[in-house]
Amino acid sequence: MSELNDAITARRKQTRSSIYHYLYNAGEPRSKQDIARDLNLSLPTVYQNVTELINAGLIDYAGAAQSAGGRPAMQLRILPDARFAIGISITGHRLRFSAADLSRKQVAYLDLPHHYNVEDEDYHTFVAQQLEEFIDSSHIDRERLLGVGITLAGIILPDSQTVFYAPTLYIRNVSLQQLVQAIPYPVYVENDGNSGGFAEWFGSEERRSTAFLSLADGVGGAVLVNGDQYVGDHYRSGEFGHMCVEWNGLPCACGKRGCLEAYCGAQRLSGDLGITLTEFFRKLEIKDPDASALWEDYKKHLVIGLHNIRMVLDCDIVLGGYVTEFLEPYLPELKEMLAENDPFDKECSYLRISRYGKYSSMLGVALSFIRDFLNSI
Repeated sequence: MSELNDAITARRKQTRSSIYHYLYNAGEPRSKQDIARDLNLSLPTVYQNVTELINAGLIDYAGAAQSAGGRPAMQLRILPDARFAIGISITGHRLRFSAADLSRKQVAYLDLPHHYNVEDEDYHTFVAQQLEEFIDSSHIDRERLLGVGITLAGIILPDSQTVFYAPTLYIRNVSLQQLVQAIPYPVYVENDGNSGGFAEWFGSEERRSTAFLSLADGVGGAVLVNGDQYVGDHYRSGEFGHMCVEWNGLPCACGKRGCLEAYCGAQRLSGDLGITLTEFFRKLEIKDPDASALWEDYKKHLVIGLHNIRMVLDCDIVLGGYVTEFLEPYLPELKEMLAENDPFDKECSYLRISRYGKYSSMLGVALSFIRDFLNSI
């Protein structure tokens, strides 16, 4: 009898889940009649499950549909603010916070400069305090907070609490246990490239195999094959920033020379001229000679990296990270340069900029909580 009851409970949960995901993916409100017809369910079954989802605070009515005669049907929609998740990006002397709702929309953002280092004794206290202030200023209900994701440019060991190596933060074998314990919510720690790649995949309807290249202070990435992340034997897959694009070239934070990160990290454009990224691209617009020369070298090495990724993986390439905030006007010339070296594809339509741009890694690590919640319904 218990097995039968378990089977009935599982069927009910599956039905409730199918109704919620139907509304979630619809893109616009739907009526109970739409649900019954499209999911091949009886109206009493739809009524019962809709009532349960409304009582759970996950869906609600969105007004009446246009009437074609007779009483108009009431429309239903999901409630995006039923749950939230937060992502924190850790870089050298900056914290960036992003909050997302169930619809994968960023609802709050904060960029916070500071003077702390990750290894400082009170770093975890500082981050936890800034998180609480961000939650308060963003008016996020803590009862609806699914969790907090932390992302940084480094190799994270499988325990999700140890940074094996993060060149741009100058740390190796550093435990984040104190930081994780200081945050009174579920916490997940992930590499920034992996997080950005997941955000792009999760937000895409096609769910194609994708190589994600993050252009931030560090240069990293992720490889997603049919929706699953390929992590490699040592959790280093997608470390595109440390492929060599110039033999014995510029020194990299990893200690080697000629890495893609040394040529295409955000610091290359800002640090080399002692200006911000915004100022660099303003100078580029007015054809400042120093900015133009640096940009030509940047593009050359970026295209070498992109070409190598395409030749090895033969899949779409998505650009994310802080630099992409400025890249859209230059995408056609990047594609032209790629086409000159690509023996198979002369349009290079496989290259595009992330839908989440500079927010990709923060949103990605937050969206992992959204994904788990959706799978639990």
